[in-house]
Amino acid sequence: MVGHGGDWRNCSLLMKAANDRWGSFSKEEQVGVAVAGGATLALAGVFVYRRYSGASKDRPTIFELSGGSINKDKVKNEWSNYESSYGKEAGEGIKDRSKTVQLVDVFYSLVTDIYEYGWGQSFHFSPKLPGKSWGASEVAHEARVAVELGLRPGMKVLDCGCGVGGPMRTVASVSGAHVTGITINQYQVDRATHHNQRLGVAPLTDVVRGNFCELPFAHGTFDAAYAIEATCHAAKLEDVYGEIFKALKPGGMFLSYEWVSTRDFDPANPEHVRVIDEINFGNGLPEMRTWDQAEDAGKAVGFKLVTSLDLAVASEVADGWWKRLDELAWQNEVSHVVVTALDTLWLAPKGLKDVHNMLRNVARSLVAGGKTGVFSPMHMLVFQKPH
Repeated sequence: MVGHGGDWRNCSLLMKAANDRWGSFSKEEQVGVAVAGGATLALAGVFVYRRYSGASKDRPTIFELSGGSINKDKVKNEWSNYESSYGKEAGEGIKDRSKTVQLVDVFYSLVTDIYEYGWGQSFHFSPKLPGKSWGASEVAHEARVAVELGLRPGMKVLDCGCGVGGPMRTVASVSGAHVTGITINQYQVDRATHHNQRLGVAPLTDVVRGNFCELPFAHGTFDAAYAIEATCHAAKLEDVYGEIFKALKPGGMFLSYEWVSTRDFDPANPEHVRVIDEINFGNGLPEMRTWDQAEDAGKAVGFKLVTSLDLAVASEVADGWWKRLDELAWQNEVSHVVVTALDTLWLAPKGLKDVHNMLRNVARSLVAGGKTGVFSPMHMLVFQKPH
């Protein structure tokens, strides 16, 4: 992370690079760069102000977006490989499911900085509670995990697909339980560890890199486990559910917020299929499961189903999870102008503009999925391992 002076140096570098390259552009390109450059400088001023006011400490600025664990010279190639891994036929998803783990790792290297910059440290959605901010609603959605699982001090808990650790820190803090997070991506391990230490949560947390379909823990290690919008990345739900089952002690509880197509999804409706396909592509999913397929996957590996509830529609007074994306649509568009300018001036890794554009497009599909009710990112399943 750069300090306050780093923001000014970034702005200065941007202006110098623009001046050096200006003469090589055609008149049409000069007009485009002038518009984009003006937006860049304006937004840079906002970020510098926010840095001085303390609003954006310890998260990437738009000038610091990277390819995570991927070398900046390889971002474009990795993006191209990711894009080509998805089939063009309706409902096809990832063509070679054996490459799912590798593709998810690449996906999170490409998007983690953008997620932290534009969304925050908790890579999930939440219903908006009446009279509460999106931030407060997000924390409530995470704290619900601790309540549903009955967590308390002294318990050992597994967070499957922990990202940069936003939910982990909430769950550990409100319950006093010790939470171990696992993610496939080393860059996320580093970011989560950094935040845990910075925020004083390290005594109750640790983070490891690994594949949650091949958990590196002894059988019966954990009292409870949870996954927040993460197991949807598994090539087969039975694989990850089976690993969690083995890692739990007898009687242990497992909660998952699953991404699913709902009862309103019609596979014969081309628009429904298009929305789901775009959600899969823009989020690194091999395919979309239905809620009952997720229930059956848990039962198939030995779990007893305790609760199955779609939190997207469970409360008649909570506002739609997708409305936060709607509210941020203007920010996505402005940010894309800036990212495009940085790309033009070679101040961002080549390929990052394409990644950002993918996330702009999938945001629209997620909103469409939420508005129509054909998709939910929070179908809550609570399972128990028999005693």
